[in-house]
Amino acid sequence: MTARRASSVLIVSESDDLHATAMAATLREHHALNVIQLDLRDFPRESGSFRLDRLGTARSLSHVIGLDDVRSVWWRRPHPCQVPGGVRAADDDFRQAECDSFIQGMLWSIPANWINDPGADRMAARKIVQLETALRAGFAVPETLITNDPDEARSFAESRPGPVVYKRTGTSRAEFAETRIITEADYGKLAGIRSAPTTFQDYVDAECDLRVVWVDGVEWTVRIDSQAGVGRVDSRLDTSVDFVPEHLPASVSKSLATLMGALGLSFGVLDIRLGLDGEYYFLEVNPQGQFAYLEIKTGLPIFRSLANLLVDGDGSVLDR
Repeated sequence: MTARRASSVLIVSESDDLHATAMAATLREHHALNVIQLDLRDFPRESGSFRLDRLGTARSLSHVIGLDDVRSVWWRRPHPCQVPGGVRAADDDFRQAECDSFIQGMLWSIPANWINDPGADRMAARKIVQLETALRAGFAVPETLITNDPDEARSFAESRPGPVVYKRTGTSRAEFAETRIITEADYGKLAGIRSAPTTFQDYVDAECDLRVVWVDGVEWTVRIDSQAGVGRVDSRLDTSVDFVPEHLPASVSKSLATLMGALGLSFGVLDIRLGLDGEYYFLEVNPQGQFAYLEIKTGLPIFRSLANLLVDGDGSVLDR
């Protein structure tokens, strides 16, 4: 589908998000576009209105100019509204629901090119959906158990032929939690998963890790020499190792395209582990993933690629 050329771009994210700030600068420099940055936590402190009559619709927020001129949206890192607390919890829940329903509905009704579609973004962020879809798309996926049953978790870990890692299942912006190999000492703590379902997965002995930024069919792949530093289990722990541009084999690219199409994502950041056995193992995709450090490390024009997608509907960068 050919996207309409954007008269303005809306970026919905945290007010202090460096990715949003860098994207706004890229859009101004390379496309001379008006950019609106919006943190949903500003509502309802700032007022908003949606009006519909026989002539059409109009949207307004008191601290935003040009909302009805938006033709493209980067649904980057949206938050719930920040509603002041009252005396009764039931009243707080009601106000929160009303505010979120209003601001989301008003924005989602904008007939724009969405990166990503909010519904697809929300579903694709669920790790179980990702893993199931990746397997059907032809990816190798480490054997996995996601559970809140301590006995089942221990049985799984003890039954596997090699090490097992454990990691978060959700995608909230809570404190960073690294992926770790489960040890005998961890078994005594498994009761804690009862209220926090946890992912247990075969550990893949790796040649390296790959981080892939998918921009609607354009792949920006970075090879991370994770096994040379302290990030052997979790590559995010060591950015001092080598980061170099890489290309995926055609068969992996095909699985990647199938996966992203099935998830309905035009943008995402994927973690893939190249095993010593030569397999490319899918680990996860984050529809709102971080990638600025990949551009800094390698010089790949990822921001320009995404900017081109937002403006022209095509993430290609012809003069790279």
